[in-house]
Amino acid sequence: MIRRVWPLVVAAVALGVDAYVLAGVLPQIATSLQTTVAAIGLGVATFTAAYAVAGPLLSSPLARRGAACALLWALGIFNAGNLATALAPGIEVFLASRVVAGAGAGVLTAIATATAAAMVEKHDRGRAMSMVTFGLSTGTVAGVPLGMVIGQSAGWRWTMGLVVAIGVLGMVALAARARRLPGLVTAAGGGTFRVLRSRRIAVGITAAFLLGTASLGLYTYLMPMAEAGGLAEWGFALVWAWGIGGVAGSAVIGRPLDRFGPRPFLIVLPTLLIASFATLWLADSPVASIPAAAVWGAAGWASVPTLQQALTKDRSDQAMPIIAFQMAAMYLGASAGSALGGALLAAGVDAADLAAAAGIPAVLALALAATLAAWTRQIRAFRPERLADNAPSPRTYT
Repeated sequence: MIRRVWPLVVAAVALGVDAYVLAGVLPQIATSLQTTVAAIGLGVATFTAAYAVAGPLLSSPLARRGAACALLWALGIFNAGNLATALAPGIEVFLASRVVAGAGAGVLTAIATATAAAMVEKHDRGRAMSMVTFGLSTGTVAGVPLGMVIGQSAGWRWTMGLVVAIGVLGMVALAARARRLPGLVTAAGGGTFRVLRSRRIAVGITAAFLLGTASLGLYTYLMPMAEAGGLAEWGFALVWAWGIGGVAGSAVIGRPLDRFGPRPFLIVLPTLLIASFATLWLADSPVASIPAAAVWGAAGWASVPTLQQALTKDRSDQAMPIIAFQMAAMYLGASAGSALGGALLAAGVDAADLAAAAGIPAVLALALAATLAAWTRQIRAFRPERLADNAPSPRTYT
């Protein structure tokens, strides 16, 4: 049954690559478009902003056309934006194209994750959603080094061509499976923003923002942290350890989620994240730092499907808007964490101390996750119909 999800995983890989692929070729793009690195860096911000806005606003309306149509439209918009990036003659087209790509990515993430969950039986939902996260993490891990290699050998436009090629492959795979994709269940009557009225959903989305701030935000400064900590020669090893941990964490978390439920992992994963930050802050040896980076990556990425399972388990009719808000919060948190890290460095904070600073949002996320875990435990004591917070009747679109 899980094998049906692989076309969605391919699409998620393209999203993951696109999210960070520009980081390794910013100077090349700036030179090519005759502008500054800071101006090109705005492309990352515009991508994230469009992702955060489009996902919650557009995923449910598009889903009314059916899963296959919605996925192909979203992936087509995503590919068109990336193709425009690759062909951009100047900074104006470049920035506009990142908005288009980000909008497609935001919609695609929410619909792909909800579709993956709908394609399998209830006891496999954790695995299905974690497979989409596996695609995102794999693309993120591979994006920066692949982008740098292709950019150095063929130019940055071919780097973006790689993203388009993966996206087109995803469209072909989805088109081949179009008739087998399920109908999607969404809330009738404008339920997109109604989900935010639930305290449980609001707490989960806030936790996603804080985890994105701590985990993905700190990742931006992993190399400077290694240099400041006397581990400059181990910098790339730390990057790869983080990446391998992230891929492994998102790949293996699905079965435990389906077996034990999300409640224990809401506590364990933020705790592991905090422990890894503390180790990186205090350790000055690769023997400790490399495993800590791997645990950091694993805990950060495994928390994504864990939150999705916790927030949508009793709300299948609201899965898409919930996931859209959660993923938007995560990527907004990543941007906020990156900006805060830059501000701390500009204020004179040593890069080696950024891990300690990242521990603050991680601790706050743990507190919210613990609250969510307590509420999740209470859910089992009541009938599901008593926990819908007066949600509207579901409507199925096929």
